[in-house]
Amino acid sequence: MVGLDRGVAVSVATSDGELLHAPKQDSEQRCRMRRLQRRLARQTKGSNRSARTKLAIGRLKAKERDRRKDWVEKTSTHLVQAYDTVVLESLQVHRMTRSAKGTRERPGRNVRQKAGLNREILASGWGELARRVKEKGEASGVSVVEVSGAFTSQTCAVCWSVRQENRESQAVFHCRDCGHRANADGNAAVVIRERGIGMLAPAAGHAVAARGADRNAGATNRELTLAASAARPAG
Repeated sequence: MVGLDRGVAVSVATSDGELLHAPKQDSEQRCRMRRLQRRLARQTKGSNRSARTKLAIGRLKAKERDRRKDWVEKTSTHLVQAYDTVVLESLQVHRMTRSAKGTRERPGRNVRQKAGLNREILASGWGELARRVKEKGEASGVSVVEVSGAFTSQTCAVCWSVRQENRESQAVFHCRDCGHRANADGNAAVVIRERGIGMLAPAAGHAVAARGADRNAGATNRELTLAASAARPAG
């Protein structure tokens, strides 16, 4: 069983400690894109020169999409081959990446920053990866579970303390209660996995009861603990 935390600096962190990065434009490609966009802004709309510039911009974007699609396919295949259960945050990516411009009557706030975040989310392939993991999981018999993503970045995977200050920086998680230190994205991935175990444990408990297990509360709790432990990957 594996939990996946999707982010911007790290595209996907797994609860087993893998940090996976979607391919993005390098500095040279970004500079070329900016030059082309500035050139297009100066050119006459509908002219042959503007058409050639648009074509060059389209080719750069197509190359980026192809690299991201290839990464999504390889990463989703790796995940469904390596694990029996994949736990994802339930994220509505299409809503998260809506424009922040607003309307003339109600203009948006921090529009430039929101637009930059939207580009990074789309470039990280959050929605594409989740879709392909679900499709390949269904085809191969791998369970894909979605859990709430609320406060995963602030929750300690060891003592379950939830504090805003636990997220020391973009990369570092430091629990103010138990002192646990970890990569912030990796810690969130473990929290996501444990939430998935929590969702599956009641079903495991019902299966134990159906086999005639002791039905008192103490026995049930022990069985649920064993079921959750068995679902965790070794190490």
